[in-house]
Amino acid sequence: MKRQLISITALFLLPLALMAQQNPAGGARDYTTSILWQQRSGEYRALAFQAYNFARLSLLEQMKIADTTKKNCVVVDIDETVLDNSPFQGTELKRGISYNAVDWSNWTSKGAADTVPGALGFLKYAASKNVEVFYITNREVTEHNGTLKNLQDHGFPYTDEAHLVLKSSTSDKEPRRQKVIETYNILLLCGDNLSDFSNVFYRENKDTKEEVDRAQQLFGTKYIVLPNPMYGDWEKPFYKGKDLKESDRSKQRMEGLKTY
Repeated sequence: MKRQLISITALFLLPLALMAQQNPAGGARDYTTSILWQQRSGEYRALAFQAYNFARLSLLEQMKIADTTKKNCVVVDIDETVLDNSPFQGTELKRGISYNAVDWSNWTSKGAADTVPGALGFLKYAASKNVEVFYITNREVTEHNGTLKNLQDHGFPYTDEAHLVLKSSTSDKEPRRQKVIETYNILLLCGDNLSDFSNVFYRENKDTKEEVDRAQQLFGTKYIVLPNPMYGDWEKPFYKGKDLKESDRSKQRMEGLKTY
C-alpha cells in the first residue's frame, strides 16, 4: 500500500517536475529567443542598418526644409538605440529574472555596452553636416559617469554635459524634447520605444495601434525605429495586477497570445 501511494504521488508531481524543467527561470526564460535574436541573428543587424540608412536619407531631406533661424539636431535614445544591452539581459536571464535595478546600475557603471549596428556611423555623418546630437535617455543621473564614458569610448559625437540628457524627475521625455526645441530644429528622432518620439502613443485611454496608424507617414521620415525584442513600454499596459512575479507575467504572456 505504501509503495502504491508513493507511485500515485509521483504521478501527480510529474507534470510539475516537467514544468520546472521547461521553465527553470520562473518565467524569465521566455525571453531566451528574444535575447539570442538580438545577439546572434543577421536579421537584427540588417534591420538596425536599414533604420540608420533611412536616417541618413531623411536627414538630408529634413535639412532642406528646416528653419534657418535655428541650429539643427537629432535626438536619440541610448539603450537599444545606440548602445546594445543584450549582455545585461542575458546575465539577468541566467539569474532567473528579467530585470533588477541594482544589477542594471552595476552594468551601466561598467560602460561596457557595445554599439547598435549603424548608430555610430550615422551620428558621425550627422555631425559632419553640423547637425548636433542630443542623447535623451531615461537612465538615472546616478548613471551619468558610466554612460558618458561608454559613449565617449566608442567615439560618439557631442558626448558632453550639454548633450547628455538623463532622467531627473519623470520618465516622460516630452518636457526634455520641448526644451531642445526652444533653440534647435529636431530633424529626426531615433529610438526603440514609441515614447522616444512622442508621449501620445501611451497616453491614458489611447489605443497605441491607432495612434501609430495616424502617424504612419512619420516612420522612416521623422521617426527612426530600432528593433528591440527584449523589453519596452508596450509591456506596461499589457500586464494586469501589481507586484507580479516572473511566473505571473509568463502566464499572462501565454494567455495573451493570438491563436486560431
